Amino acid sequence: MSDDVNCELPDSNPPTEEMRKLLLEAKVIAIVGLSDNPERASNRVATYLKKQGYKIIPVNPTKSEILGEKCYSTLSEIPEPVDIIDIFRKVDVIPQIVDEAIKISAKAVWMQLGLAHHESAEKARHAGLVVVQSKCTKIEHEKL
Repeated sequence: MSDDVNCELPDSNPPTEEMRKLLLEAKVIAIVGLSDNPERASNRVATYLKKQGYKIIPVNPTKSEILGEKCYSTLSEIPEPVDIIDIFRKVDVIPQIVDEAIKISAKAVWMQLGLAHHESAEKARHAGLVVVQSKCTKIEHEKL
């Protein structure tokens, strides 16, 4: 692992019941870093979530469409309210993503397995967002 990556463990996560409620009430999930490669975890998770009835919004500046959905370069470009920001990007860009999530008034920031950023998590919580770190939306949804 390179020295410029600060790998953190989650400082805290909401109780299971709160994560369950979040997933049950959410309708729109923006997936930051969604890949069009079906072998990638982001694509498998997005495909699963879409099949479960969620509206997924890909955020990937290098693509125009993924899984039949229009891609956006940034969260700020999304023209509708977003419930969950599901992050599949490197830890060093999480602060920027959280800032955008706060700016667009998302309800939650969800950092996928292996992702945690304490400072950004605290900033998001302070802004009123639910924060989940180092957990997979697909795995947690399957537990429902």
